[in-house]
Amino acid sequence: MIEFTKRQSEIMTILKKHEPITAEQIAEMLGVSKGTLRSDLAVLVMTGHIEAKPKVGYFLSKTKDETNNQNVWKQTLVKDVQGLAVTIQRTTTVNDAVISLFLDDVGSLIVVDENHYLQGIVSRKDLLKVTLGNSQATSMPVQLVMTRQPKVYTITADKSVYDAAKMMVYYEVDSLPVVKLEDDNKNKVIGRITKTNIVKALIDMGSEA
Repeated sequence: MIEFTKRQSEIMTILKKHEPITAEQIAEMLGVSKGTLRSDLAVLVMTGHIEAKPKVGYFLSKTKDETNNQNVWKQTLVKDVQGLAVTIQRTTTVNDAVISLFLDDVGSLIVVDENHYLQGIVSRKDLLKVTLGNSQATSMPVQLVMTRQPKVYTITADKSVYDAAKMMVYYEVDSLPVVKLEDDNKNKVIGRITKTNIVKALIDMGSEA
């Protein structure tokens, strides 16, 4: 049985009193943005605790079939829903990294070497922190501000979407680099899975039912 986070427990409490209810209404009650709730709602639907219907909203599951829902999502693999990785080199400047963030509309960039091996990750927060009040920072290479490889949370393509969702909620991250472990024990970046990938997969599965 899944152990709820504090926010997931609050969502369940709200649904018990106000179902059916939209994501916008839940977000307003919790004082957060709708986007903030995406991964929590996805996990609760995947584990069979709640259900969702277009133009109706979210409501408590009537079947309580947690095991069956978990099995469905454990059979759906990361490789089935992952997207392309948005990558930059270690020598890319902070200025160019910021441009990449906006052009590709992502929250973080995966830093790789010339062979596409994972070196680190740099987020909007990292770039904002280093540039505030520092006009010289824009010419710095991102390797000076990135989170380095040993501290980057990753996942492999053969893991389940359920595992990916749990990792994102537990570590409070929006995405995970998808890697392949090469013979030299290095992680080669082959993709990226995000909260949006998972939510889209959830919607697609619901529309097929």
